Amino acid sequence: MENQYYVAVIGAGPAGLFGARELTSQGARVALFNRDIKAGGLAEYGIYLEKHTMKEGLRKQFRQTLAQPNIDYYGNISVGENGDFTLDDIRALGFDAVLITVGAQGTKWLGLPGEDLEGVYHAKDMVYGYNHLPPYSQRKFRFGKRAAIVGAGNVMIDIARYLINHQNVEEVTAIVRRGPAEVNFTKDEMKHLVAYLDLEAFDKEIERIRPMLEAVGQDAAAGKQKVLEALPKADPKTRNATFKFDFLSSPSAMLGENGLLTQIEVEENILVERNGKTSAKGAGVKRAFDAETVVFAIGDQVDANFGLPVEWGEFKKNDAPKFPIEDTSYESTVEGVFVGGWSRKASEGLVGYARRDGINAAKAVEAYLKTKSVGGLSPDAVAAKIKSLQKPIVYKEDIKRLEAAEAEEAKKRGLDEWKYDTNEEMLQAMGLLETA
Repeated sequence: MENQYYVAVIGAGPAGLFGARELTSQGARVALFNRDIKAGGLAEYGIYLEKHTMKEGLRKQFRQTLAQPNIDYYGNISVGENGDFTLDDIRALGFDAVLITVGAQGTKWLGLPGEDLEGVYHAKDMVYGYNHLPPYSQRKFRFGKRAAIVGAGNVMIDIARYLINHQNVEEVTAIVRRGPAEVNFTKDEMKHLVAYLDLEAFDKEIERIRPMLEAVGQDAAAGKQKVLEALPKADPKTRNATFKFDFLSSPSAMLGENGLLTQIEVEENILVERNGKTSAKGAGVKRAFDAETVVFAIGDQVDANFGLPVEWGEFKKNDAPKFPIEDTSYESTVEGVFVGGWSRKASEGLVGYARRDGINAAKAVEAYLKTKSVGGLSPDAVAAKIKSLQKPIVYKEDIKRLEAAEAEEAKKRGLDEWKYDTNEEMLQAMGLLETA
């Protein structure tokens, strides 16, 4: 179609897919670049193992989106300073706009002693591993009988469930910087874990922290109830394991022997109220307990090597946007480059949030496009540039073959779902790589 805007969308998770669909609904054409072979991003590789119905419902929507004739899908293409293309390469092709929806590929660490010990991991690496995303699917993790998870959100719940149900960990402790009133997990998620909660230890923990809570006007009983409100709909226990909380604590060091984690040291906190906000402050009291596995579930940050300016772990946004949507800036500091989903705000919300944010980012792009004329970049020119990479490129029809191959394998094995663990196996299944 002549006089059609052509937009590059980089990243094919929920924000990128729904953003691409919004753009095509307004008449634009989209080149959708994806680092992974499969589309879906965190919806494919970040949801808990057994949530098959949720994942399949999302995949159905993604298939419908990719079926749009105005979306050109290019999988197995990395964009970044060390990628197949740099962001400047993409911009130099002549797209009318670029929408970045690559998520938050970096991981947050606290810079503590012992973070390099074997047995210390970031939650995202583990979630990607058990969801079979290469190369995380090939990584070896060390699981012992005792584990600690730093964080108090839904990701902490997922990791605890995985450790108990799939790795036979016998004792899992959540290290929580503040008190029970400020946990971030939902009742719907906690119901999957709460049956493992050691209620006697939980009562003792509430009593231990009661003075610190009351010092800032927090009701210990209300905090306790917030955690226990999932009990009436608790999933039954299927393993001999316990789950505990260590409130008002922050990790201070990981301790080990011969490169292997043996203990985690925590510093106890007090609560400080300032300007109506409560924050945790170290009290100087430290203690250690045994753990062979520690997982940090403290959020993510963007990839500093992607090619956009980064500030506070996020891509820097234009503070005075020309095209705000719902009073939010989706504009980067680079002309014609927009950010959406976790690329705009790392670790913010669930799949539904990423979907809405991707759509809003696309609307900001649409507002921008109305201010400029069509550039005239042809899809054939983009396709030729991509073919020049001399590597297997994954197109829409290839994805269909891969899905069919994995579905057939799952059926043979009597499983709800089965996935290839390596890119090479996926490429071979699609006929894009010769078998050795």
